[in-house]
Amino acid sequence: MSHCDRTPSCSRLALTSRRWRQLTGALLVLASAGAVVAAQPAPAEATVEAPVLLSQGTGRLLTGQGTNFIADAVDRVGPAVVRIDAARTVVRQTPSIFNDPFFREFFGDFGVAGPPSTRVERGTGSGFIISGNGTILTNAHVVQGADQVIVTLRDGREFRGEVVGEDPVTDVAVIRVEATGLPTVSLGNSETLRPGEWAIAIGNPLGLDNTVTAGIISATGRSSAQIRVPDKRVNFIQTDAAINPGNSGGPLLNERGEVIGMNTAIIGGAQGLGFAIPIETARQIADELIAKGYAEHPYLGLQMRTLTPELRNILNSDRRSNIRVQASQGVVVLGILPNSPATRAGIRPGDVIEQLGGRAVTTAEAVQQIVQESTIGQPMPIVVNRSGQSVTVNISPASLHAQSQR
Repeated sequence: MSHCDRTPSCSRLALTSRRWRQLTGALLVLASAGAVVAAQPAPAEATVEAPVLLSQGTGRLLTGQGTNFIADAVDRVGPAVVRIDAARTVVRQTPSIFNDPFFREFFGDFGVAGPPSTRVERGTGSGFIISGNGTILTNAHVVQGADQVIVTLRDGREFRGEVVGEDPVTDVAVIRVEATGLPTVSLGNSETLRPGEWAIAIGNPLGLDNTVTAGIISATGRSSAQIRVPDKRVNFIQTDAAINPGNSGGPLLNERGEVIGMNTAIIGGAQGLGFAIPIETARQIADELIAKGYAEHPYLGLQMRTLTPELRNILNSDRRSNIRVQASQGVVVLGILPNSPATRAGIRPGDVIEQLGGRAVTTAEAVQQIVQESTIGQPMPIVVNRSGQSVTVNISPASLHAQSQR
């Protein structure tokens, strides 16, 4: 059985079947991307057609002459991928030597601190241009609190960037530079992605500009809790294309060179575990940031966790806690934010959410998703199990942005 027979992503080499048996000592080496085909000399009477590898899903031919869909994608998109250097000034209060009890004993209390000191923190990330007039997408954490943003194109041009808006809830930000006629990326569709499809990452990891890595889509729909960033409202794309610090904000491409995601996170200590924000999410948030400078998110004000038998036992056996749970499944409320919709609806710690908006829920991620899809100010029913009794009340999501401005 040939290598291609065992690997679904490879197409069979187009060889003359009658003469295949005449080949002796032939060696075929196939690479998963940009096929390299090498053959030892065959007998003079044997004829072998030009080796051709068909890239699955695109119908594009990858031949031994060097045509490569990854290189083609990079050629098209690379000029629109930028380096982002952000600087932020951090003010720190300098501790006074007179805070030390030894000095206080002799000199008394001369204040709790010395004069403030400032220092500049610098960081580097990536981004990609979505419009020729200088609109750029990146991660919010790349430019958060930045006093200065410098955008550098692959051709060496530098521009001072202005942060149009940033959304820490999804980690999306928009930057604008004063320029026209800039190269742009093509946006693809992240909603139809399937595990196993090609994934190409371009960015500036660890200060190494214009680095290209490739792999596959490993999974879709990874929740923020699964990748250990529970404060984000994103269903992430998982990829094994290498992503490192500095890739943040750069594009994740499909095999056609279309942007399907924004690279944003890795799990420390792991290999082959990178995560990207789906481009559909990034595009929606970017539109809001461009229109009004912020993105709107509904919220209820709940601290919650998916109820498991282990968590139930811990809560019921903790003498320091007043929470007692009788329900066997659902989402247990552990805390309530003051002056929140949950407070006004009368939700209590220890309540176990069983339904929200007419939909049964068994995980905290499901509750978060329903809330994200809800309408601010529009009441919806919430059913909770309280001490074994079913209680139904109406709860009206409020604006998370308005709450953060208070």
